[in-house]
Parts: sequence; structure tokens; C-alpha cells
Amino acid sequence: MERGNKRIVEGVIWKQLLIFFFPIMLGTFFQQLYNTVDAVVVGRYVGKVALAAVGGPTSTVIALLVGFFTGLSTGATVVIAQFYGADDPERTSRAVHTAVVLALAAGAAMTVLGVALADWTLRKMQTPPDVMPHAVSYLRIYFAGIVPSLLYNMGSGILRAKGDSKRPFYLLAGGTAVNLAADLLLVVRCNCGVNGVAYATILSQGFCAAGVWWLLARESGPFRLELRKLRCDWLLLQNIIHIGLPAGVQATMYSFSNIIIQAVTNKFGVDVVAAWAALGKVDALYWMVMSAFGMALSTFSGQNFGARRYDRVIRSIRVCSLMAFVATGIIVAAFLSGGELWFRIFTDDPQVIGQGLMLMRLMVPWYFSYVLVETISGGIRGTGDSLAPTAIMAVGVCVFRLAWMWLVVPAHWDIRVVAWSYPISWAQTTVLFVLYYFFSGWMKRSIARSGHQLPSA
Repeated sequence: MERGNKRIVEGVIWKQLLIFFFPIMLGTFFQQLYNTVDAVVVGRYVGKVALAAVGGPTSTVIALLVGFFTGLSTGATVVIAQFYGADDPERTSRAVHTAVVLALAAGAAMTVLGVALADWTLRKMQTPPDVMPHAVSYLRIYFAGIVPSLLYNMGSGILRAKGDSKRPFYLLAGGTAVNLAADLLLVVRCNCGVNGVAYATILSQGFCAAGVWWLLARESGPFRLELRKLRCDWLLLQNIIHIGLPAGVQATMYSFSNIIIQAVTNKFGVDVVAAWAALGKVDALYWMVMSAFGMALSTFSGQNFGARRYDRVIRSIRVCSLMAFVATGIIVAAFLSGGELWFRIFTDDPQVIGQGLMLMRLMVPWYFSYVLVETISGGIRGTGDSLAPTAIMAVGVCVFRLAWMWLVVPAHWDIRVVAWSYPISWAQTTVLFVLYYFFSGWMKRSIARSGHQLPSA
């Protein structure tokens, strides 16, 4: 086994988690910065209607389809990490090439679906009429160039399975620079409006996809990507789907519930839609950090589970949870103390800022209630158990929020009532995950399913 992998299965847990976490977090930050830069540019140079189009309903639709693939790709990351942790280069290589084929096929399918259904989807979401033309145009251009985005996401997941989270971060940093330069050129200088932002995003994602392909093609050993080996191993694909499909379905359900919430929010007018969009960009900083903890823990758990270091899997969940609580405290303090300064990044409109500030003060203090959802689910998925976390999220978040939108909000028509669906769903989902972690016997089932021998008492 390579030296880098040996450190992961034997080193100090909190140090190893941070080695994974920081590049993933910074990479996720730059990935999120794509859309944030887009929102800042259109909000400042085009107006609040364009801001509502780029940051509101379109972001929710993109999250629905891309979130499904991102969840599905976690199956590839876990499978590859387990084979690599078990020192099985043959199956590691076959899993790498199968994962890339999956990314290309999924990208082609999403291009067709995204372009064809953009107008219908946004109308079903009751997008405000003045926002609609900008939103449809942006969405169609974005999905026309979705293949590079999925290829990068899969490629970076493959590298993370090896323990390499730094080089994907470097690529995203470069991609963000490309995105910013293209935004300023196409929107500010060429007056291309929302379309310019969409083209800039495609250019930056193409840069990242080319970069990750180049890195994998230059790898040695089982992670080397070769065109002649690009084929689908159907048995490994089944393993990837077994682990990744529940995560993809979870992301889809999560996004679907957000689409319903966005549709309700759209009825409150452009000011509220723009405020909700700006809050979503600020709020994404927190979810970026939590997502990085989850991805780092999932990869760490996968490699250690493959190496049969089950004790380290359990301890890593506890250590990562503590670190995530500390990070949450820092973020909550930064958001609440910054106040309206966060919203002035996007707009100077006082109505938009006022609405956004009210929503921020309502939701941000409840971030603490979400922490264990991310860390427990990430650790458990690393062992190959992904169905139960999906079911818990479906009930605790998606089903609850839909019921809240259909039963509670119509009787109490207030954007604050809409916002309350988030903290309540976080808290109850945490309770479900804690119960599952302590009382379900998930580790024994994962060991038995993998064919490993159960550890002696």
C-alpha cells in the first residue's frame, strides 16, 4: 500500500481529517464562488431582476439535476476508496474508468433534459413574469454545457478517493479566475447580461474538466485514466449505483423540496425572491463547510473501512462532529455580526436587504441543529450504507418540508413561516440520525455485506 494511503489508515485522526477537509472546503468554496460571482456581477451591473433569475429559481433547478449526479458520484468515490484501502489495484482501475463513463453518459442525458424542460419547469415554479425570460435563457445555456461540470465533479471525486484533495482545489481556483474574467468581459464590457454569465460558467467548467482529465491521464498505477480502457464494468457499476443512487435520490428529494419552497417564495414578489437568492449565496458558505466535512469523512471512512480499521471509522465520526460544531459557532458569529454587510455584496436595494436580514436572523442561529446530520451520514456512507441515510433525510427533511408548504404556510401566509421549515426539519432529522447511529447496528451490517470477518469481541 502506498505511503500516502498508509498515513490515512494509521495517522492521527483529527490531523488526517483536516488534511482532507481544508482542500475540499476551499475547493467547494471556489465552486460555490462561480454562482456567487455570477450573482454579484448581474446584481450590480444588470439589476435585481437578473439577480433573481440567476440566484433564485434557476439555482434550484440546477441543484436538482446536478445534485442527483453529485450524490451518485459519491458511490464511485466510496467504491474506489474501499478498493484502494484494501490494496486492490485491478478493481480500483476498473472502477475509475467506469466512473468516467458514467459521468459522460449522465452529462449527455442532463443536457437533453435541461434544455428541453427549462421553460416548462420554470413556469411550474410560478417564476415571476419579469424574471422568466432571463431565467429560461440562463438555464438552457447552462445545461447545454453541463458535461464538463459533471466530468470535473467525478474526476475530483476519483482523486479524493486516493486521498488527493489538493489538486482539485487548485483547478477550481483557476476555474474561478476564468469565470470572473469572463463575467467581467461578457457582462460589463460586452453587455451580454444573464447570457454572458451563463457562457462564463461554461468556460470555467471546461477549464476544470480539461484539468482533471489531464491530471488523471498523468497518474501512475490504478488511478491512471486511459482512453482505451474507457468501458463500463457492469458489476462495479451496480456497486457504485447501490451506494450512490440513494445519495443521488436524497439530493434530488432535497432539491425538489427546495423547488416547492422556491415556488412558494416566488409568490411574495421580486424583492423577496431577490432577498432569498442573496441569502442563499451567503447561506451557501455554511453548507460548503458542512459538505466538506461530510465528503472528507466519507472518504476517510471508506479507506479505513476497506482496510478493516473499523475503530477508526467510529472515532472519526466523533472527532469530525466536534470540529464541525466549532466551525458552526464561528460561522454563526460571523453571519450575525456582519448583518446587512453580507447583503450589500449583492445589492444596495433597501427592501431586498431588509427582507434578507430578517430571514438571516431567523435561520442562522439554528445551524447547530444540523451538524450531526452531515457528520453521521458521511461516516456511515463511507462504509457502504447509503439507503438508511437517504430514508432518514427523505422523511426528516423532504416529506416534512412539503407537508409544511402545503398545510401550514397557506394558513399563515408569511415568508417567515416558509423559512421556519428549515430549522425545524434540521432538528428532527438530527434526532433520527442519532437514534440510527446508536441503536441500528449499522456497522455490523456493513461489515457483513462487505464480506469482511466480524471483529472479535
